[in-house]
Amino acid sequence: MNLSLDNLINQKLFAAFQKLGFDTKYAVAKVSDRPDLSDFQCNGALALAKQEHKNPREIGMALGKILEQDEDFAKVSVDGPGFINLTLKDEFLGKIMDQTAEDKRFGIPEEENKHLVVIDSGGPNVAKALHVGHLRSAVIGESIRRIEKFVGNEVISDVHLGDWGTPMGMILSEIILQDGNLDKTQTYNIDEISAFYKRANLRCKEDESAKENARLITAGLQDGNPEYRKAWQHLRQVSVAAIKKNYEVLQAHFDLWLGESDAHKASGEVVEKAKALGLAEKDDGALIIRLDEGNKPKPPVILIKSDGGFGYQITDIATIKMRYEDLKAKEIIYVVDKRQALHFEQVFEAAEKLGLAPGVKMEHIGFGTVNGKDGKPFKTRDGGVMNLEDLIHLSKEKVRESIPSADEVEGYTPEDIERLVEQIAIGAIKFQDLRNTIGSGYIFELEDFAKFEGKTGPYIQYAIARINSIIRKAGENGIVESNIVITNKEERDMALKIAQIGNVVFRAHLEKEPSIISDYAYTLAQTFSSFYNSSSIMNAESKTIAGSRLKLARLVRDILKQLLYLLGIEAPEVMLKKA
Repeated sequence: MNLSLDNLINQKLFAAFQKLGFDTKYAVAKVSDRPDLSDFQCNGALALAKQEHKNPREIGMALGKILEQDEDFAKVSVDGPGFINLTLKDEFLGKIMDQTAEDKRFGIPEEENKHLVVIDSGGPNVAKALHVGHLRSAVIGESIRRIEKFVGNEVISDVHLGDWGTPMGMILSEIILQDGNLDKTQTYNIDEISAFYKRANLRCKEDESAKENARLITAGLQDGNPEYRKAWQHLRQVSVAAIKKNYEVLQAHFDLWLGESDAHKASGEVVEKAKALGLAEKDDGALIIRLDEGNKPKPPVILIKSDGGFGYQITDIATIKMRYEDLKAKEIIYVVDKRQALHFEQVFEAAEKLGLAPGVKMEHIGFGTVNGKDGKPFKTRDGGVMNLEDLIHLSKEKVRESIPSADEVEGYTPEDIERLVEQIAIGAIKFQDLRNTIGSGYIFELEDFAKFEGKTGPYIQYAIARINSIIRKAGENGIVESNIVITNKEERDMALKIAQIGNVVFRAHLEKEPSIISDYAYTLAQTFSSFYNSSSIMNAESKTIAGSRLKLARLVRDILKQLLYLLGIEAPEVMLKKA
């Protein structure tokens, strides 16, 4: 079922255009630029004028005469050079709202060409604590995953761990240097492993011999050295457990926990295929694939480095091969920092040259950075990169300033309060991220992001909790839902705003842009506030109008919950605030 008003009006326009023999590709409506004049407008007459060799106003008037006969339009007019203005009858709007309220999908259709989408997001490195830089990939990736599933696509999400490169050799080298061997590796927890990495990173920056030793150990690990492999497996296992803990708090779901190591065999196969196709060539000791020279020349892809190790891009190229052959992917979406744009241009072109995934759409969704007030990447007070766990802790502490404790309110346990704090804090973090367009960076505002007013997650959560309270009170007063009737401007504005839901979700899907949903959720909550302040449910003129408004309120509540779900945010049943 497609209850989008645009879609329904387009069907009516299509019939009118067809009846007059006009090109139906111009039979398209849009929300009116002048809501004071009409609900929707069609500019097709202007586009048709040249093709039909007629005055556009004459075309508009001819179409208007047919559309005037449609009983669902209250008014049809033609303005200016041929703009067709369409105003819907209140009865028609009410009928659409009733159908929307009874449909679990709110009249939003599913994707016509359903297919398998693989989403690559997260990208954490083993042995390193998740930091604020990992926030956006997880939050944006999770929202895109939910949107894709909602429109009917099958989705597989992969965290794509960095678990196979030089950092692994650096850690193993440092452990051997400190302990004499790798025997104690199995006893180390994530904090100790991270400490080894920090020392190793510093040492390799200052000591070329340490860097060379780490490279040799990395090569030995990748070649199957049993001692290195055993130690590496423990490092990976402990790191993944810590990473999962953070992602669980963020409610970021991954179907696959594969890493660069899982593409090792396929990387060798890519090299052999490049050789067989005559695409691989030697250059200064390395084996490369040259990319096409165009308006924007790109560096070659390094398959094998001069030291014999795999190049930086080959793991991603090999992973494309695996996702096509093993998962049967039709679309692959990479949610990765936009500073990696060149890397993905190289990877995609190389994969195409090698014929690794014919017909597969590949897209890099590049996001901006999370910044502090100075406009630079968000850091701790001492200047270090802030861990994600610390950011979540700070956010919870900020929320606690606004939430009463269990001994200040009746009927709530400390566990209830802590659960509410987490829902609000995580919702605030995610909404602050997703209200921004993906490509732009943003300033993380700890002072403002958890407020119950303004364009924040808690504002939307509070709107839902408020409607829950209204529904409970209506039930206590014996008010039950009835068919929706439009009796005033605020109800009409509410219905027209609700009717945009389908277009909003599909735009977010097509553009891979969750901020479209966050914008709509905010304006929908604002519109509801205006509606409720002017259209009383408890003191309505009649039971019919009270029931109608109650149904509208419930519909808004259900849609807001769905929108928050698509953003990866929970909607608490109630919201508590300090007096």
